[in-house]
Amino acid sequence: MNQNMENIKKYIRSVPDFPKPGINFYDITTLLQDENGFDETLDEMEKFIINKNAEKIVGIESRGFIFAAALCDRLKLPFIPARKPGKLPYKTISTEYELEYGSDKVEIHSDSIEKGEKIVIVDDLLATGGTMKAVCQLVEDLGGVVIGISTVIDLKFLPWREKLKKYDVNYLISYDSE
Repeated sequence: MNQNMENIKKYIRSVPDFPKPGINFYDITTLLQDENGFDETLDEMEKFIINKNAEKIVGIESRGFIFAAALCDRLKLPFIPARKPGKLPYKTISTEYELEYGSDKVEIHSDSIEKGEKIVIVDDLLATGGTMKAVCQLVEDLGGVVIGISTVIDLKFLPWREKLKKYDVNYLISYDSE
């Protein structure tokens, strides 16, 4: 985590008991509404991606799209959306992953990544790591190389580290508890 980014927390609203009682939701919409906060966030994520020499960026639906698309525009890199099933119009590959209660799927276009391409995956937040791990698997299934993961928020109290231990993970701010 970048210690200089701790001030970004002032742009993030904490919403208790959302989406259900006992959950504290970290709302990035207030960050997006502040041009300085959003710009600072993109500046820091951009540094990581430039350092990794990425060739493409994968953004995870839906809040990850916001950061990934803006970074792709800044860096003149292709944007690859990772979406829920049935949302992409062309041939896709998908993978299923486990949730706390049940499972879900994520998919990307089957022609979006060439063998050996260096990919950074972007999302707003890391929690359990299930979705991120599934997207890493999709990139690797297509022959891409996941050279980095970049998120705004790390939820330290949730168990993503074990699932993503083989990847270079960059996050800007961290929360220690729910």
